[in-house]
Amino acid sequence: MKLKHAQKVLVACTLLGAFAVTVAFPAAGEARRHHVTSGTTVQETEITDNLHTGKTRPVLRYPLAHQGSEDMQQRLESSLQPAPVTQGNYVQVPATVSAYDDAILGTALASQEQCVKYLLSANPTPDITVTPQELVSYYYEEGAREGIRPDVAFAQACKETGFFRYGGTVTPDQNNYCGLGTTSATVKGAYFATARLGVRAHIQHLLAYASTRQPGEPVVDPRYNLVRDSYGLTTLNKWEDLNGRWAVPGYTYGQSILSMFRAMLRE
Repeated sequence: MKLKHAQKVLVACTLLGAFAVTVAFPAAGEARRHHVTSGTTVQETEITDNLHTGKTRPVLRYPLAHQGSEDMQQRLESSLQPAPVTQGNYVQVPATVSAYDDAILGTALASQEQCVKYLLSANPTPDITVTPQELVSYYYEEGAREGIRPDVAFAQACKETGFFRYGGTVTPDQNNYCGLGTTSATVKGAYFATARLGVRAHIQHLLAYASTRQPGEPVVDPRYNLVRDSYGLTTLNKWEDLNGRWAVPGYTYGQSILSMFRAMLRE
C-alpha cells in the first residue's frame, strides 16, 4: 500500500512540474516578437501560441524608463541604431543635429516648406521649369539617396543662380543649378533635359567631392569622373573645403552657403 501511494505522489508531482514548465516557458513552436516604438518609448513583447489558440496575446508592456537608469536606457537605444548602411536606393548617414554642423554629408534640418519660403522671399518669380515645391522636393529625394544634405545643397543652388534669376553665363533652359561645366564667362556649361536631372547632377557632383561611394543612380554629372580621378581616396568633408575648388578663388564660398542655409532655418 505504501509503495502504491508513493507512486501516485510521484506521478502527481511529475504532472504538476510539467504544467509549471509549460506556463513559465513558451513552447518551442511559439514565436516571440520584440519591438521599440520610437514615438512612445514603450517596449512590447508578444507571444503567439501556435499550439493552442493561434492568437497573439501581450504578456509584457512597460516604459523603457522603468528598466533601469537613464544611462542604461541610452545604451539600449544606442545599441538599436545600425551603422550607416545602404538600403535599396537610399543611404543612411549620421543625422545632422546642429545648424553649425558644416559637414557635406548628413540629413536635412530645414523643412521643404522653409526652403520654398526662403526662395520666394528673395525672388517671388524664380525662372525655373517646375514649381518651387517640385524643385525642392527633387533636392530632398536626390539628397536622401546619396546622403548629401538637401537643404544646404538647395542653398548652394540659390547662391549659384542668384535665387534663380540667372543673368550670367548659365541660362534657365539649361536646368543647371550649380554652374556645372561653366569654367569661364564664355563657356555655358552643362545642359540637362529636366529639372530633376539637373538636381541629380548637382547632388552627384557634391558626392564626387565628399565620398568615394558610387552614386545610387547612373551618373549624369558630366564632371563626376573628373573629380573622382583627381581626388582618388581623398574626400572633402566640409562645405568650407569647397573654397577655391568649386568656386575660384572662392575664399568664403562654403561659409556663404552655410550662412544662407541658417537664414533659411529662420523662415
